[in-house]
Amino acid sequence: MIDLYTAATPNGYKISIALEELNLPYEVHALNLLEGEQKTPDFLKINPNGRIPAIIDRDNDNLTIFESGAILIYLAEKTGKLLPKDDKGRYEVLQWLMFQMGGVGPMQGQAHVFYRYFPETLPSVIERYQKETRRLYTVLDGRLAGRDYICGDYSIADIATWPWVRSYEWAGVEVDDLPHLRAWMDRMAARPACAKGITIPPKLEQPEDSREMGKKILVK
Repeated sequence: MIDLYTAATPNGYKISIALEELNLPYEVHALNLLEGEQKTPDFLKINPNGRIPAIIDRDNDNLTIFESGAILIYLAEKTGKLLPKDDKGRYEVLQWLMFQMGGVGPMQGQAHVFYRYFPETLPSVIERYQKETRRLYTVLDGRLAGRDYICGDYSIADIATWPWVRSYEWAGVEVDDLPHLRAWMDRMAARPACAKGITIPPKLEQPEDSREMGKKILVK
């Protein structure tokens, strides 16, 4: 049994999707980020950085792992699925996983913050992060030309990337002219594990004013 510490965010959804795809038993521990539950002493023992997601694998000597990319690699290696075993295939997937971890996630995350949550409206900052997110999307669109999935076969690279890209509207980024990316998004959304994974945990009721919510989140 795996204990999943998570919240209704793109990084959290990565792990619930993977667990559903891999058919691994897990128990959800949903953290209320608005109330700062990710900063409690008990959770900081699990992840000193105070971020979700994190897991504890009860079947592997209570092994604790934080950072979504590390968790995805662990789950893939644990099951022998979603990550090729040959070096060429393995590192192809890992490099695109890192592309998401180091590019799409951080850049789009900042687009979300400054477009939706930051107490002040800073047009030049918003534009900078939206443009970089859009640039990364165009890289993915080119990569997906002639491929069903980012590395040909479905993998943890797709699981890591889709929860972010699917929220493009929240970042204020357009994808209408990126046909390969849009087709991939539809393909991902049709997978039962993806459809279920983005409902775990359920979203908390949030203030209507996202900038007021941002004031709470950004000071945590």
